[in-house]
Amino acid sequence: MKNMEGQKVPNVTFKTRVGDRWQDVTTDELFKGKKVALFALPGAFTPTCSSSHLPRYNELAPTLAKCGIDDVLCLSVNDTFVMNEWKKDQNAENITFIPDGCGTFSEGMGMLVDKEDLGFGKRSWRYSMIVDDGVVEKMFIEPDVEGDPFEVSDADTMLEYLDPSVKKPQAITVFTKPGCGHCARAKSALDKAGLGYEEIVLGTDATMRSLRAVSGALTTPQIFIDGEKIGGADELESYLGSGQSAAA
Repeated sequence: MKNMEGQKVPNVTFKTRVGDRWQDVTTDELFKGKKVALFALPGAFTPTCSSSHLPRYNELAPTLAKCGIDDVLCLSVNDTFVMNEWKKDQNAENITFIPDGCGTFSEGMGMLVDKEDLGFGKRSWRYSMIVDDGVVEKMFIEPDVEGDPFEVSDADTMLEYLDPSVKKPQAITVFTKPGCGHCARAKSALDKAGLGYEEIVLGTDATMRSLRAVSGALTTPQIFIDGEKIGGADELESYLGSGQSAAA
């Protein structure tokens, strides 16, 4: 794979769809006068991309911003309709999705590969990079081996390069159920503390069986932070009040 460090990104116009109208977006608009993090992947809705690559960048985007990144771009050789639907499906509001539908940008980066064996056709190799005012500062290119390696283009590797000492957000999961006042109270406390969290709604995302298996309890909410069971709303408020939270 080609390493473009020290070189300008290809000059490309992307065909995007905003609402019910077409809108051209140029590389100048995306990169000029900005420091941008871009990660490219083989395809929207594919397993690794949807379960790991994209979600972690979306989670760490605010932390990347603290390290001087103005925007985080996700690029794939898919059309704008597919990319727009994937963004909605993933609730990835911190990411700008770039549809490289014809593979023009990927080819210019030397990253267009043939995945005909999977029925994909031409797609982007998996990589990430930091682009400063249109010039590639650093690239993290997955090794050229068989399959779809995912070792170096992840958000944590990029964050480590930018600032190894930066504090990462805590991993927080909240089990809730509809109509639960204590659940609303817990979520409000987390929001007030500026802590992002993933909500698992019982009856929609999981069942009481999962809650019992994970927490050993059947009451809601049940909050977990960085692998530690905090408990319900009362325990969470105590935890936040004690200053144990990274944001406190």
